[in-house]
Amino acid sequence: MSTLERTRDWLRAHPLALDAALAAGVLVSMVAGSFVDPHGADGTAWGARTPDALSLGLMVLGSAALVFRRRAPMKVLAATVAVSLVELVTADPRTPVAMSAVVALYTVASATDRPTTWRVGLATMTVLTAVAMLAGPLPWYAQENLGVFAWTGMAAAAGDAVRSRRAFVHAIRERAERAERTREEEARRRVAEERLRIARDLHDVVAHHIALVNVQAGVAAHVMDKRPDQAKEALAHVREASRSALNELRATVGLLRQSGDPAAPTEPAPGLARLDELADTFRNAGLPVEVARSDHGTALPAAADLAAYRVIQEALTNVQKHAGQEAKAEVSVVRVGPMVEVTVLDNGPGHDNGPGPDNNPGQDSAPQKGGGHGLLGMRERVTAIGGSCTAGPRYGGGFRVHAILPVKSHAPALGDPV
Repeated sequence: MSTLERTRDWLRAHPLALDAALAAGVLVSMVAGSFVDPHGADGTAWGARTPDALSLGLMVLGSAALVFRRRAPMKVLAATVAVSLVELVTADPRTPVAMSAVVALYTVASATDRPTTWRVGLATMTVLTAVAMLAGPLPWYAQENLGVFAWTGMAAAAGDAVRSRRAFVHAIRERAERAERTREEEARRRVAEERLRIARDLHDVVAHHIALVNVQAGVAAHVMDKRPDQAKEALAHVREASRSALNELRATVGLLRQSGDPAAPTEPAPGLARLDELADTFRNAGLPVEVARSDHGTALPAAADLAAYRVIQEALTNVQKHAGQEAKAEVSVVRVGPMVEVTVLDNGPGHDNGPGPDNNPGQDSAPQKGGGHGLLGMRERVTAIGGSCTAGPRYGGGFRVHAILPVKSHAPALGDPV
């Protein structure tokens, strides 16, 4: 950093010192100007006249007031106008004490609004010019009187221009900062929504496959000694479920890869086309599942297709975990106008320690002490694509999950979860 830049930064940090330096400069200029006679025999002459003690005192007072021009601009303007009026009325020859009023008027114009600048500027110009013309020792048409009018007018105009430019630059900077904050907030919102979506996917994948692995492992341990063939079959199902879990976890976590990482899997996300395969995995785990569909030929948007699959997967997983060994599940997918309705029913018997609403064992409820996030994840996923999802106990026992999904995409806004 150069010496000039360091000096400029220091003066910005110490405005009172800057105003003191300005006041000293104005005092030197006024004193120097008081020795010049613009009406000499040979034109402007230096040292042709000498200011009296009163004029020197007024110049010192006017320049001293400028030290406080930022703290009290109106009061400083009033003080400098007062000493200028005294000089205009009493001094002969006249000294440029009005220069301090010009600087003070500039400060007022640059620190206030335009209406105030007009009012104060016109009042200052009128008072100083009128007193100089009517009460001063010079003729009313003297060029010094016109100079007072011109300098005060230019000071007001220059101050207003500086204030307008500062306001314009401040507005541009504020818009840029606001745009930057908006971009950062949008980026954070998208990251949060993407994390939520990935968390839902991970929950669905892990809950489904780990539940199947747990059931099949329990079956294998139970029949290992007496029926080894059935134990081998159960272990094969465990291996298949774990392989599917790993594949889906790899596909989900692949979304988190950076641009330089190996390519993510290109396998499409699961949908209703794999509903029979999903039902078979539960049948192999010992849960009877009946599937009824009347939506053949209906092509759902990718997000709705995935949401329907995940809702059925989560509902059957909860039946497997909570509905009891004798429970059965029914899955229906029906096209109703512009919507597809997905329903999962079970007839599991109720018992008091179930995790669902009203202690029904059919499903796990929204997050609570000891509970999971299954129903909350279902509702968030379905609501995100413009559908609705309800879940609750059935009359006579069991549980019902019902989701309504739009057939056509609602074109969500940028950043909406899918």
